[in-house]
Amino acid sequence: MDMTQIRKEDSESMPVHNAEALTGNDRQALITLGDQVYRLRITRAGKLILTK
Repeated sequence: MDMTQIRKEDSESMPVHNAEALTGNDRQALITLGDQVYRLRITRAGKLILTK
């Protein structure tokens, strides 16, 4: 992960998570917010998609 693009002041004020670590080999993860469930997916092109 290229951390040079994350500004120091940003990383000190909010958590930084590696999407590949979150999604594992399936390149997908479920994320909850309240009672809602969202799917985070890494595409073949390396883009992130978050869907409900």
